Amino acid sequence: MFFNLFRGWFEVVRQEYNEFVNALLAGNVKAMTNYMNDVALETFSNFDTGRRASKRTQPERFYHGFVLGLLVSLRDEYQLKSNRESGYGRYDVMLIPKSREKDAIVMEFKVYDEDEEKGLSETVAAALKQIDEKNYDAELLSLGMEKERIRHYGFAFEGKKVLIGKV
Repeated sequence: MFFNLFRGWFEVVRQEYNEFVNALLAGNVKAMTNYMNDVALETFSNFDTGRRASKRTQPERFYHGFVLGLLVSLRDEYQLKSNRESGYGRYDVMLIPKSREKDAIVMEFKVYDEDEEKGLSETVAAALKQIDEKNYDAELLSLGMEKERIRHYGFAFEGKKVLIGKV
C-alpha cells in the first residue's frame, strides 16, 4: 500500500517535469523557454531569482538547481554532471548519454548584465560563446562522442524572465 502511494507521488512529479525534459530531448527551445517562463512566473519570487548586479551569482545558482531538479528524471538514460571541469573551464550542466544513439548536452547559465548586454538574446549568445571558447566539449570528445552529436544550450536569466538558445 505505501509503495503504491509513494510511487504515485513520484509519477505525478515526473509528469510535471516531462514537459521540459521532452522539449529538451526534442531540441524544442521554444517549448523549453515557455515552460521555464511559465514556472518562473507562477512559482518563483523575485527574492528567489534576484535581479541586482550585486547578487549575480544567486539567481544563477537558483536556476541551476531548478534545472538540475528537472533533469534528474533522466538519470537512467544520461549521466548528469554539474559544475565540472572540461576543456579550459567549468561547464554548468552536462548530460552524457548512456546510449550512443542519443545526443550529449552541454548547458551554460548566465544572468543578464544590463551594463554589458542589450537584452537576454545577447546573454544567451554569451553563454553559447563560452561553451565554445572554453572547449567544454573536451570531456565528451575524449569519451568518443562525435562533435555533431553534442548539443549546446545557453540559458539567460533576468529575474523571472528566461530565454534559452541552442547551437
